[in-house]
Amino acid sequence: MGGKRFCFDVLKRHVDNPLITIEDIPFRCSAVWNAAVTIFENRYIMLVTIEELEGTYCIYKAESDDGLHFVFDNDTPAFIKYGADAREPYRTGGIRDARITFLAGSYYISYVVESRHGHRIALLKTRDFKTYESYPYASQVDVKSGPLFPEKIDGSYCLLQRPDPGSSLWLFMSKDLSFWGHGRCIMAPRGGYWDSNRIGPAGPPIRIEQGWLLVYYGVKVTSAGPLVRLGAVVLDSEEPWKVTGRSNITILSPRKRYERLGDVPNVVFSCGAIVEDDIMHVYYGASDNCICRASGRIDAIVDVCLNGSREGF
Repeated sequence: MGGKRFCFDVLKRHVDNPLITIEDIPFRCSAVWNAAVTIFENRYIMLVTIEELEGTYCIYKAESDDGLHFVFDNDTPAFIKYGADAREPYRTGGIRDARITFLAGSYYISYVVESRHGHRIALLKTRDFKTYESYPYASQVDVKSGPLFPEKIDGSYCLLQRPDPGSSLWLFMSKDLSFWGHGRCIMAPRGGYWDSNRIGPAGPPIRIEQGWLLVYYGVKVTSAGPLVRLGAVVLDSEEPWKVTGRSNITILSPRKRYERLGDVPNVVFSCGAIVEDDIMHVYYGASDNCICRASGRIDAIVDVCLNGSREGF
């Protein structure tokens, strides 16, 4: 049979997927979840959420020369673990789902802190991924996600949040990374679509000619349970709380065995991406079981948002 091979998703999976499985972790643990990613001193840095044997979560650092083969530093968490400072009551369940934003010469790391009191977003700053400066919590209780925009908008930092319980995507602003306000709901789930029950941001937005490109996840509840997929949205350049285009189709859906089977089946969930030569490499967790990568042309992803095209990689 001849002809062009049909691509089901806008993003194309890497042939070496999954890149990280539990067998690659240099210590005993229960599961591999999601990962933030950035480039620091010409090396790929990944902050991986790992479920520990006792059931809590923590974040560990791995590095790579090529963005595909990652090696973990050791069995020590990347930065502060739960219960290690005066805010201990609010992090007894662990920390997870980091996002990394490069802004004005520093790397800002947001992550979810979990305890019996609820969820909150914590924020750190680093220049070397060895020492970290801590900020006050960046959200109220029962809020998840937390990617920071890589630029200030009208002199303010911008942070994306998802209330939990809740189903919509919000944007909050701050002048000093300590006090957050001016909350605006950016978008909500859409009945009848792939993102009909819950949505949330993936990694930090990416500056493009048309404004800001944001990958987000959408949840649709089916008779077999939740189905978590990735889509994209274009936000206005100067007023990022305004949506100028949103994908009516997914850019990545769980289809492979490693995306279908795991601790939480039928999930592709991203916390970050790398852009190289107009190609977006999206790193994602699959079924709370492994870390993978899928890539696509930025113009094709934007076209899905603005024109509804189904063109793939």
